[in-house]
Parts: sequence; structure tokens; C-alpha cells
Amino acid sequence: MSTLHLVDPELRDILDLLPARNFTVEELPAVRAAAAQLPLPELPPGLTVDEVRVPRDAAPDVRVLVTRPTALPAGAPALVWIHGGGYVVGSADSDQLNAAQLALGVGMVVVSVDYGLAPENPHPGPVEDCYAALRWLHGNADDLGVDRSRIAIGGGSAGGGLAAALGLLARDRGEVPVAFQYLVFPMIDDRTVTREANPTTGEFVWTRASNAFGWRTLLGAEPGSDGVSPYAAAARAEDLTGLPPTFLEVGSLDLFLDEDVEFALRLVRAGVPTELHVYPGAFHGYQMVATSTVARTSGELGVSALRRALG
Repeated sequence: MSTLHLVDPELRDILDLLPARNFTVEELPAVRAAAAQLPLPELPPGLTVDEVRVPRDAAPDVRVLVTRPTALPAGAPALVWIHGGGYVVGSADSDQLNAAQLALGVGMVVVSVDYGLAPENPHPGPVEDCYAALRWLHGNADDLGVDRSRIAIGGGSAGGGLAAALGLLARDRGEVPVAFQYLVFPMIDDRTVTREANPTTGEFVWTRASNAFGWRTLLGAEPGSDGVSPYAAAARAEDLTGLPPTFLEVGSLDLFLDEDVEFALRLVRAGVPTELHVYPGAFHGYQMVATSTVARTSGELGVSALRRALG
């Protein structure tokens, strides 16, 4: 039974414009090629964007985009921002509008990671790319005009999943302190593929079939298998204590609803200060309807949370 009647009316029209697609190995090159043809977003004024190659041990350098307001004073906070795309598509460039809005809205430096995509770069490649960017930001904080005690991590969808995994990796390695994590409908649990479906989630934008493909491609194994690392699927972590304060948001119709709400509850039980927002009638990627009330509210609450957390 369709859940279209549950969709926020302000979001409904865009569904007619989105292609019905379930990712497959055969279709992936065409999907990437089509994405590459899309015009890059026009950024608001008052920003500088620099491209940097970050070294990574025994692996190719990681390309990052460093976005900052032009009049930003020294000692500013910073965010490592990670783009979405199911672990198989997307780029830092295509997600630059989000990075720009966060940089201006909060008043901070945003380092966007152009991590390697699966299947060419399966786990642990993507999360190690993100860790290299985080370590580089921390190590070069003085030159970047950043307060290394006020570094946050965040991302949307698969980027949110990588941010959650990065938080665990940073906690466990103990090299770089993370002040805050900002998780936007994060993709954090491969076991969602194998569990009984929530009848009201996953009909639009990101389906169970696409989710299975994304996880299978990242893991190089069937989702739900034994032994999946929490640095690939953060919900697999048994211990969430010691993680940074967290902001998490998701739509009520998003396939990731159950895994995200459960993760937020586990963070609370582990003593992690956690802010959770569930937006009624919102499917995965609701922020694409930028003029909608839910998208505006989401952006305002996210910026407010980052401002409070990073001072």
C-alpha cells in the first residue's frame, strides 16, 4: 500500500520529477555520468573555496574543499562535512551548497571530503579518507585559523553514516578530539536490509533495494552478515559511551527512521547529549525541496545546534 497520502503536501510535487530508480552494478556508470552532467550549485557570495590534497598513509591523497567566510576571524570553529550518495555516487563539489550554507550560517570553516566511492573504494577506504581529512584539519588548525578544540563532524545520508563511523574511529584512536557530530538522516545500519520492513518507510527516493545495493557495494559482502565493522555501519557498535554530543534528524517516511531513532536512543542511554528530530511526512532527502517548511526548519535547527555546540 502506498504511503503517498502521508507525505507532507509541500514535498509531494517533487516526487513526480524524480526518476524511479533502484541501483544496480549495470546502472551505476550511467547514474554517475548523469550526475556529473548536472550543473554545480551557485554558491552565495562572501566565501572562499580552496582545493587541497590531503595525504593518507599508504593510499592516494584525499581531495578536500575548504570553504570559509571571507571575513572569518582566527580561532573559528570547523566542520568536516561528508557528502551523501549511498556510498556509490556523489562528490564534495555537488554538495558544496550545503557546505557553504553551514559555513556562513554558523561562521566556521567547512572541510568537505571527496572520499573514494565504492565499489572501487570499499570499506575501510571511505572512512579512512574521512579520518585523514579530520586529522589534517586538526594538525593544520593554526594555519587554517581554526580552534582545534571546536572541530565537529557531520554529513547527510551515507555522509551521515560515515560521520557516525568517523566519530567512533576518532574516539577509539584517541588522536583527534571531536566536539560535536551532526547527523542528517544517516545511513548507519546494514541490518535494516534484512529486518522486517516498516510499512510506512522506504517507498520514496531511497528504497530497500537501493539500500541493499549500497551496503553490499561498500562492504563487499551481504548486508546483515556477521562481523560487519562498526567503522562501516556505526549502529553495529556495542559501546557508544564517550562519543561527542550529537544532533540527529530524519523524516518519518525515511527508510532510515527506525535505525536512526534507535541509534539516538542508544546514545542517550550511553550518556551522550543527543538532540533528535523526526519530521512528519518527510521522505529521504527532504531538504531537496528547499522552499518547504520542513527544509527551512531543518536548516535552522541544524545551524542553531552547531552554534550552541561550537560556541
